[in-house]
Amino acid sequence: MKALVPVELIERKLLLIRGKKVMLDADLAGLYGVEVKQLKRQVRRNIGRFPADFMIQLSKEEYESLRRHFGALKRGEHSKYMPYAFTEQGVAMLSCVLNSERAVKVNIEIMRAFVRLRQMLASNAELACKLDALEKKYDMQFKVVFDAIRQLMTPPETKKKKIRREEEK
Repeated sequence: MKALVPVELIERKLLLIRGKKVMLDADLAGLYGVEVKQLKRQVRRNIGRFPADFMIQLSKEEYESLRRHFGALKRGEHSKYMPYAFTEQGVAMLSCVLNSERAVKVNIEIMRAFVRLRQMLASNAELACKLDALEKKYDMQFKVVFDAIRQLMTPPETKKKKIRREEEK
């Protein structure tokens, strides 16, 4: 079964803001096939479904940073209000308030993208732990090797013979 929205497109829309993986309201509206103002209207009508850990409103500094660094927000394409950013739980809640067949189908694809991202992060964390363990293990082994090399490089102490003068002989 072919996905309604390619997972790669969804993954490109995921951003890290305030230490959370989120998607912006404009990106979600595009994926859901609705206008941003319609999405925001539905959110405002159902604001009780969107606590702080489901949705955040970007600060002016965050908004400017996104525009500068990622080109995520183009001037003139967004409302005068700061964008909303939705966490995975907030995205799940959006499909309920938008109440369209497309929203449900797209939401399933977005949830799969979040799961895939978590799996990738978990496997990277496991790999990092294994690498740390190997590094510690080999650091100790190489210390022994380096100590041995240093010992080999140090010339052995030899007893110096005194040179006697001819007169002393």
